[in-house]
Amino acid sequence: MTTSSHNPAPSLPDEHGELLHALAEQRALLLITMRDITDAQAAQHTTVSALTLGGILKHLTRGEQVWAQIMVKGDGELPEGMLDLDQYRMVEGETLTGLLEQYTAAAQTTEESVAALPDLSQSVPLPKAPWSPPETVHWSPRRILLHLIRETAQHAGHADIIREALDGASTTAQR
Repeated sequence: MTTSSHNPAPSLPDEHGELLHALAEQRALLLITMRDITDAQAAQHTTVSALTLGGILKHLTRGEQVWAQIMVKGDGELPEGMLDLDQYRMVEGETLTGLLEQYTAAAQTTEESVAALPDLSQSVPLPKAPWSPPETVHWSPRRILLHLIRETAQHAGHADIIREALDGASTTAQR
């Protein structure tokens, strides 16, 4: 299966655009690891980790979905599916093509949400999670974007290792 990479050049000339561009670059690196693999390969464990290429893609999709919602709503409510453990693995009936479509849609939503924000410095309450401190924590949309960039870069590295263990391919060899 051949995949195309989603690497738009956000047209926003300010910090919004710079951060979105950095996130798009990390997404593009991640998507290199998905090129020319089958659904079975996307679900295959190749290291001692339980992570798979499909699971990483699914997790990052969910991350973009929930963080965009947190930025836009700003209500401190826990977005649906944020704590769903199925986000880390491909389940029966899921395909790489479907996961890639969902990732592209989530990326588009993130970009549209960020473009609509007048100020990346505003204070956004984070939802309560089992690991949260007792007091409400606030992040700015800027910090949320930096978190998404870091999370995507970290998992792109994981995906590169998984892909290399799968068939010897790596982002370095496929650029």
